[in-house]
Amino acid sequence: MYTFAVRDEGSSVYNALTKLIEADANWKRLKKGNPKANLIFLERNNQPFWKFGHQPGLKQLTNYYRGSEVICRKVKLVSVLAHHFALKNQDIFQWLPESFIIRPIQNLENYAAMKSKKPRALEKVTDERGEFIKAFERHRNSGRGEAWIAKSSTGAKGEGIIISRSPDDLISAIENQPEPHIVQKYIEKPLLLSGQRKFDVRCWVVLDHEYNIHLMKEGVLRTSSDAYDEDNLTRITSHLTNHCIQEEQSANFGKYEEGNEMFFAEFDGFLKEKYGTSMVGKILPQIRMIVKECLLAIKEDINTDHLSYQSFQVFGFDFMIDAAFKVWLIEINGAPACAKRLLPQLTSGIFTMVIKQVFPSDVTCDEQAGDCTEECGYETL
Repeated sequence: MYTFAVRDEGSSVYNALTKLIEADANWKRLKKGNPKANLIFLERNNQPFWKFGHQPGLKQLTNYYRGSEVICRKVKLVSVLAHHFALKNQDIFQWLPESFIIRPIQNLENYAAMKSKKPRALEKVTDERGEFIKAFERHRNSGRGEAWIAKSSTGAKGEGIIISRSPDDLISAIENQPEPHIVQKYIEKPLLLSGQRKFDVRCWVVLDHEYNIHLMKEGVLRTSSDAYDEDNLTRITSHLTNHCIQEEQSANFGKYEEGNEMFFAEFDGFLKEKYGTSMVGKILPQIRMIVKECLLAIKEDINTDHLSYQSFQVFGFDFMIDAAFKVWLIEINGAPACAKRLLPQLTSGIFTMVIKQVFPSDVTCDEQAGDCTEECGYETL
């Protein structure tokens, strides 16, 4: 008999996974705060890793990798990838839009005051507004577009996003905020759906206890309700595809797709009919490469090989596709929600590929992780 405890009771993913586990006779649920369970579903922002792995003979698994937030915070993601590609002597902006870290003056002053106490911890604090201004001029002079987008390091659901062709306006807006921002080259020529509408692509990735990377084969396009308007950057529903923005601010929400969601099969049909290409041929190879590169970039820092407990984690990778079919990484979510239609596939994959591998039962598939990956609708990268 195995035991599990659920600290995060607000997650739709882990609520669904909890139901799967409770239906298995090999499992017993313990109280929320019990640190001695075999399987612990932690909260996104409350992860007491120090409590685990101290009970002799108790095998433990948690649903987050300690330190994984370095690719789930926008500023940290840019810093991590810059370091990763510098070591490889490669360009960081191959598939990440050109990005710069800008910190409000107040934020910089706070760091300066702290630096005398923690000089080594703060030695990598940077502000790249000068570099951003130079990049802005370079793009404008070369005719590659003048629109840039500013995003808070910890922002979610489209909150606090600014799109502008004025670097002064972007920097001024950031100065009034309490935390650092990323200023990123806006993709001005995106691939558009019927109705000339923008979209982004959400892919779910399960990083298992042995650091195998499993990409769920099905994913979703989150679509805009209104036609893309390159000239009007203030018409937010034509530029940002976040569900909450679309549902709250557009009268056309749900007009083209139910819930403004298009799944991969429909998108593949659109690509074949309109452009004579496919996801397999053009899009998925780029997605696979980006996902793998990002997770391998942090493997040395977050893997649990040296620890007395194990981890797994679900990531949501968000992409844009431009008019030339180039895939761009937008951000990575370390605690993603899931489209309702795909939730059974996501949770059954976690249960079969991860939990049952660490805590085997009598299910035939337990000894055959590779076969399980395929049967669950995933591919291992």
